[in-house]
Amino acid sequence: MTKLLRSHVGGNWHEGTGKRSSLFDPTTEDVLAESSTEGLDFGAAVDFARREGGPALRGMTFHQRGEMLQAMASALHEYRDELLDLARQNGGNTRGDAKFDVDGATGTLSAYAKIASGLDEGTSFFADGEPLRLARSPRFVGRHLLRPLHGVAIHVNAFNFPAWGFAEKAAVALLAGMPVITKPATSTALLAERMIEILVEGKVLPAGALSFIAGSVGDLLSHAGPQDVVAFTGSANTAYRIRSQENLLRQSVRVNVEADSLNAAVLAPDVESGTDTFDLFLREVARDVTQKAGQKCTAIRRVLIPESMIEEAREALGEEIARTKVGNPALREVRMGPLATKGQLEDVQAGIDKLLEQSEL
Repeated sequence: MTKLLRSHVGGNWHEGTGKRSSLFDPTTEDVLAESSTEGLDFGAAVDFARREGGPALRGMTFHQRGEMLQAMASALHEYRDELLDLARQNGGNTRGDAKFDVDGATGTLSAYAKIASGLDEGTSFFADGEPLRLARSPRFVGRHLLRPLHGVAIHVNAFNFPAWGFAEKAAVALLAGMPVITKPATSTALLAERMIEILVEGKVLPAGALSFIAGSVGDLLSHAGPQDVVAFTGSANTAYRIRSQENLLRQSVRVNVEADSLNAAVLAPDVESGTDTFDLFLREVARDVTQKAGQKCTAIRRVLIPESMIEEAREALGEEIARTKVGNPALREVRMGPLATKGQLEDVQAGIDKLLEQSEL
């Protein structure tokens, strides 16, 4: 029986109704799970996070929030092998790529826990800078205090890092004392759902501090208000649609976007072939092209080489990439698995066709 992903909102697990979206194993194209959020009351979900999760987190000191983040990291690490396997099944990740995502998530949570340990032990707010004298009288001074907003942080994450993408946003918000509603990309949500399940079962966070949406956001953003924050990672087109939503504009909701990148690897004119620098250049470009099948925001999308070295560098780079075994990521010898979804494959093929139209071989 196909697994039905559940959303965890309002302190409980919910199964959506209506039309469902399928999650696939990109290697075999088998259906792994289905998801739907139809029938969920997103207004109630936001209200519960604000009403229950917000006060609980604001009542904790930085140290206590840091201990909570470390408890999250530890709880997830206990299930590391299971999570790595889910990353392979639903994301097409090799074990190395899965580690990049899953270990990146737990490492990020631990890193912010360590930051919390360096803050004032008994405080739940942050003093920004030193007191400033505002008048002749030394009694009239001012100081900025950073305190948590009385809202919820809504996180919409990308398909390529369902674990790390969740953790890097959630760690910051939770440490700052804001409850989180996290929504992974539906196509690779199997891993994220299991992570939330582990945290819920372990009772690692107070009620309402962390909610999870398995599927479409529906009308979620229409319930955001001036004390809320929306953070999105994905394409520039989707980011534009989010930023342009009438409610977010009218309510002056803070929107933070990490959208399309255009990174390059540049070979300097004074680098000669056969040198350590040239070999490092080849290895790093090849690694970036093949890690996570190139599906990461920091991936190199342009390689700039002096004209006099183009042929030599292209041949050497081709040989370096050709050493990468491509195939089923469940096999130990495979170093690059498939693209995460059929849609991603179609986008890549369309991009190659466009390049062929505009470039010379």
